Amino acid sequence: MSLISPWRSDFPGILALEAEGQTYLDSAATAQKPQAVIDALLGYLAGGAANVHRAQHLPGERATRAFEASRDKAATWLNAASREEIILTRGTTEALNLLAYGLQTLFRAGDEIVISAQEHHANLLPWQQLAQRQGLKLAVLPLTAAGDIDPDAASSLIGPRTRLLAVSQLSNVLGRRQSLQPLLQQARQMGAISVVDGAQGAVHQRPDVQALGCDFYVCSGHKLYGPDGVGLLYGRRDALAHLQHWQFGGEMVLEADYQTARFRPAPLGFEAGTPPVSAVIGLGAALDWLTSLDQQAVAAHEAALHQRLLAGLRQRAGVRLLGEPQQALACFHVDAVHNADLAQLLSEQGIAVRAGHHCAMPLLKRLQLPGAIRVSLGLYNDGADLQRFFDALDKALELLR
Repeated sequence: MSLISPWRSDFPGILALEAEGQTYLDSAATAQKPQAVIDALLGYLAGGAANVHRAQHLPGERATRAFEASRDKAATWLNAASREEIILTRGTTEALNLLAYGLQTLFRAGDEIVISAQEHHANLLPWQQLAQRQGLKLAVLPLTAAGDIDPDAASSLIGPRTRLLAVSQLSNVLGRRQSLQPLLQQARQMGAISVVDGAQGAVHQRPDVQALGCDFYVCSGHKLYGPDGVGLLYGRRDALAHLQHWQFGGEMVLEADYQTARFRPAPLGFEAGTPPVSAVIGLGAALDWLTSLDQQAVAAHEAALHQRLLAGLRQRAGVRLLGEPQQALACFHVDAVHNADLAQLLSEQGIAVRAGHHCAMPLLKRLQLPGAIRVSLGLYNDGADLQRFFDALDKALELLR
């Protein structure tokens, strides 16, 4: 079976890299952009850039309409109850830091924050630092051998002192999609706020925040085939009311004098300064493009690619998968081979994969590994990409062992 991607031709970057002899297998870090996104960016930048909101001139009005249209598209795509529940950020990391600062007045010394052992630094460090600032306990949900959050441990660790639960939908290292509803329900029963990191999960399954039942959901544009420097923060209306303003200036001001100021509510109250206008418009185009796809066909193609990736890795002696990946990616290490050496030899053969701790250093420490190789897939990848990877892997291992 050839596993040809019908969407590959939509991505000029993938075609350009292929012509250069490069095979791109690093989409979990950032995805290539479809022509529709490039056209939207070029159209805005070449047609007359302007700042959004307040301007009475035509370029400003036009930019504002396109900017706010992207908010509407994001609300629809996430199935939010209203557009006012969508805050436009500069990425997942900023969104999580916004929450860690914006919610800190809700915590008292001795309260608990619960995360999981799989978390990316972006969904660990803001809560770690909040715990240090406020004298809180940071509890870590352990994982099973497969990479799932241990449900028995969750039942005991999410308790009456828990004030916030922050967990990722899909691990960027283990490739496991977590069953979050039971965890979110436990948090809700304890009166805790819930935060879902959808940076990886949103890419491979369209989110439904109402069905999920979380208080906050965050994701990034650059992994969603959109521009970098932009992201989405969904907040349930009641949950948004808990947020305190954390950045000040520009757009978020309602009224100010030299000694006092009043600030707008969400969403504009949390979008201080000039926003990433072009990136927001480009993200809107990415969401339009994603919405136009046959989701079943995309899922089937990605699943078939993933199974071929896993089968090929398992066939090779000494190659050890991290956990039991279900979707999108696979991390592995090779007995007696350093991940950096292997990545270098793959790179010299035009294979673009990622090596190291993948911004999840505590998880790699728990696995007693200095790092791992990660192969991550986009919907533009095909069977030929995997064949080139395996050919290069075999040559590299022949040299290293």
